[in-house]
Amino acid sequence: MPPDRYIGLMSGTSLDAIDVALIESHPRIRLVAARSYPIPAALRDALMALCQPGNNEIERLGRADRQLGTTLADAVLHFLQEHSLAPAEITAIGSHGQTVRHRPSSAKQDVDSAFTLQIGDPNTLAEVTGISVVGDFRRRDVAAGGQGAPLVPAFHKAAFSSPASNRVIANIGGMANITVLRSNGQLSGFDTGPGNVLLDSWIQHCQNRHYDYNGEWAASGKVNAALLARFLDSPYYHRTGPKSTGREDYNLAAIQAHLKGLENIPQEDVQATLLELTAVTLCDAIKGEGMTEFELYLCGGGAHNIHLRQRISEILPSSQVADTSQLGIDPDWVEAAAFAWLAHATLNGIDGNVPSVTGAKRARILGAIYPA
Repeated sequence: MPPDRYIGLMSGTSLDAIDVALIESHPRIRLVAARSYPIPAALRDALMALCQPGNNEIERLGRADRQLGTTLADAVLHFLQEHSLAPAEITAIGSHGQTVRHRPSSAKQDVDSAFTLQIGDPNTLAEVTGISVVGDFRRRDVAAGGQGAPLVPAFHKAAFSSPASNRVIANIGGMANITVLRSNGQLSGFDTGPGNVLLDSWIQHCQNRHYDYNGEWAASGKVNAALLARFLDSPYYHRTGPKSTGREDYNLAAIQAHLKGLENIPQEDVQATLLELTAVTLCDAIKGEGMTEFELYLCGGGAHNIHLRQRISEILPSSQVADTSQLGIDPDWVEAAAFAWLAHATLNGIDGNVPSVTGAKRARILGAIYPA
């Protein structure tokens, strides 16, 4: 039986690159290869601008949708060429697309007006690559009353669960989310708050750098208790899951709003405080799950932030902290692999959401299929 191969595409909240991951789904999930490709600066700027309300949005969105679809297709074609693969050898592409607006329900009365929107035209992607595409994963969960996020827990369960131990998978991308995989098979999870998004926004604003390498700039500063308290006062941290969030709430403007009256704080202290916010809210969320023993595995870009990992280990001294490479998948490729697996789930009639995580009324097969 030939291998069942799927490609997953992910760009994420940070918009730093397009991650391409190739998995085999049979007889077990296996990451075969992965690679990142840059997003052109002009397209990145256009996508970033769409994450906040602005003028002429429909025109700008339509153009960016097609441009990103073409850019995703180019990444896939380069990936296939580099690995000597033909389109016919790939069963389907699972494309997350780029989230440009995420407005999940926060109360029962607004559930019918909740929405989430990802762009990166799957039609263009299928047409250019000659490979069937599964896309638009999140909106079916929202239609079923869910948050539309996080969607990776179903994949985490399939790839990382163990009957011998409780495991927490912490994905630290632009936003941070946790998946709690209890040894008895129970699963829970939600977005804990910002991951790298505020850290990246602040260093970009102050130093014109895209990210804080190893958290070195944050490590050079001191946590400002007053600023941290302002961030932690957000109602989001006092809500229980299911819950999700995004760049709409965590951005440079939010940092600047919290700094009013505290403008004399050194810039490196602000960075240190933003890192502490990510560490504290992530660890508080894990503590709230009530487990006395568990293994913690990090994935996403934040897994490489040495100072952040150190703070997580300090806040959770009794837990083993590692990354998902210990479980067979490099932390950089977990999300892209997850959407490859979600494409497999869609085509095989497998539910892709977890109602206990997203809050949907029931489990649903996610995604729309765009034939080659």
